[in-house]
Formats: sequence, C-alpha cells, structure tokens
Amino acid sequence: MTIAQRRSMTLEQFLAWEERQDRPFEFDGFGPVAMNGGTFAHDQITFNIRKALDSRLAGKPCHPCGPNVKIVAAGKVRYPDAIVTCSPVASDATVINQPVVVFEVVSEDSARTDRIEKLREYQATSSIRRYVILEQMSIGATVFARQADVFTAHALAEGDILGMGEIGIEVPLAEFYANLEFPPTEEPEAAR
Repeated sequence: MTIAQRRSMTLEQFLAWEERQDRPFEFDGFGPVAMNGGTFAHDQITFNIRKALDSRLAGKPCHPCGPNVKIVAAGKVRYPDAIVTCSPVASDATVINQPVVVFEVVSEDSARTDRIEKLREYQATSSIRRYVILEQMSIGATVFARQADVFTAHALAEGDILGMGEIGIEVPLAEFYANLEFPPTEEPEAAR
C-alpha cells in the first residue's frame, strides 16, 4: 500500500501557492486543506449574516466581509464565513489583517475544527474580540468574547440577541436564520 506524504510548507510558501489556485484552500500550519462545498442552510445563514451586518454597519468605520477573503490566525490561514474589520482594506486585498469579529457556521464535518482548532487560533489573534459559532441545523450560537487575554463563552438560543459592543451593534439571533425552517425540537420526557 502506498501512502502519499504531504510536503510541509511555510505560511509564505502557502500564500504564494494559493494565489495560483483556482479555488480557496485553508492552511493548517503544515500544508493546504481543500475547502468543501456547503449546504443550502449554510449558504443562507452566511448570506443573512452579511445582510444583517451590512445594514447595521453602514456609515460606520467597521465593515463586514467574507467568505471570499482570508485571515491569518496563529500562523494558519482560514476563510471564516463572515468577518468584521475596523481597519481600512485595499480593494485588491486577499487577506484581512485586523479581524475584530469572526463568524463560522458549524456543520457536522467542521465541528471539531470550528469549536477547538479555530477557537484556539482566534483566541491567539489579539485583534479578534469576538468569535461567533452559529449552528447550522437549529437556531443557536456559541459566542466567545475576549476579556483581557481570555475568551469567555456563552450560549444563545432562539429569542436571544447577539450583542457586539466592540462594533457597536446588536442582532437578534433569529435574523441569521431568516428563510430557513427547522423541525421542532422535542422536549425531554422530564419536562413534559
């Protein structure tokens, strides 16, 4: 049996290599990782994030972008589903250098990466003040907010409002899930 070995790359080598590719790749600190396609729910939630951020940040110094631009976090390259930056960005930029808020829409396949690996990378990136992980198959989020040099976590559910003091806006969580329907959740036996 032949096992293909991946050749290690530096961050600089990866960035130069990726610029020549016809689709995006993330960088795990060792080599390229192909980006996979998503579901309708993922696409709709990502669209709703940008729509909600665009309308609330219009005329303010911060602006949303993503998912077609990348960030470098702890030496890794990531393509978050949405990013908010409060720094100027050149029109031809492919990397957002000072992300302030980062959003990821979690799927079964990305859960470990989003909840553990990216959490550590984003916490190690001092400009990131808030990391929001949105569930894909139900209305819910886990929000990590920077307090000093540590992220504190809290959970949001349907009916809750996502406050983002670092960019001066609030968004009802349900707004990120507009135009999606989810099966009703069953109450546990003890609650009935």
